[in-house]
This record gives sequence, structure tokens and C-alpha cells, in this order.
Amino acid sequence: MSEATIHLTGALDPRSGWEATDCPVASALGLVGNRSAFLLLREAFYGTTRFDDFAHRVGVSESVAAARLKDLVDAGLLARRPYREPGARTRYEYGLTEMGREFFPVLAALMTWGDRWVRPARVELRHHDCGAPVHVELLCAAGHPVEDVDLGARGKVS
Repeated sequence: MSEATIHLTGALDPRSGWEATDCPVASALGLVGNRSAFLLLREAFYGTTRFDDFAHRVGVSESVAAARLKDLVDAGLLARRPYREPGARTRYEYGLTEMGREFFPVLAALMTWGDRWVRPARVELRHHDCGAPVHVELLCAAGHPVEDVDLGARGKVS
């Protein structure tokens, strides 16, 4: 078994001295922490906008798709806009909000990890301008690549 890789400092050291309450990971999982929500967001990034297409491409029932899309709209990750085709009733399409677009690195990291450790991907992310493969990387604010063993964590002053 390996040791922890993030070095805790200040009020966070020792680890036994605090609980991870008000954790942003737990809060984020409260918004998108189920399989269908992640897959609906994946489809939104692939350009899916219509309800029937979401349900079909994610492989969920219409009731599950409706509930998860509502949750994602309520959370602010997707926006719902009405549209109407000639002779048909008003329906809604869904698009990513700024908050939703900022979720993309999470999906890209999960895709990269899954490609390496679970199942080879059938899709490869590439930079549109130069064609190079895209990867997710942690960088510090000064632009240096950071590995997990290089990380330190300290309490934030509120």
C-alpha cells in the first residue's frame, strides 16, 4: 500500500486533526455524481442538444433522461431553450453553459484515465488547430507541471 501523495501543511497537519467537511469534491459529486449525469454531459460536449438524442445515446429511459437533464439545468451546467419545428409542439433543446464548459477537463481526465486503466477509448481528443493529441495535466499557477507527489495542501483562509 502506498502512502498519501499530497503533503498536508499548516492547519491540515496532522490529518487526524480535521474532517473534510464542506468539501468541494463532495459538493460537485452532489451535482454530477451519477453515471447518467456524466454521460449526458459527455453527449452535450459531443454536440447533442435534443432530448430524444440524449436519452438514446446515453441508453437511459426517457424518465431518467428528463430527471438528470432537469438536475443539470437546475445546477447551472446546462441551459434549456425552446424550439419548435413546423407543425409540432414546442420542445426544448439543451446546451452547455459557461459552468458546464468548465467541467470539460473533468470529463477529459476521466476519459484519459479510463482509456489507460479500464478500456481503450474509441475516441481520441485532438487539438483542432494542429492535430496533436490532447492530454490533461496539472500545472501550478506559474505554469510548472505538477505530479501528485509534488502537491502540498493547506487550509484556505476564508
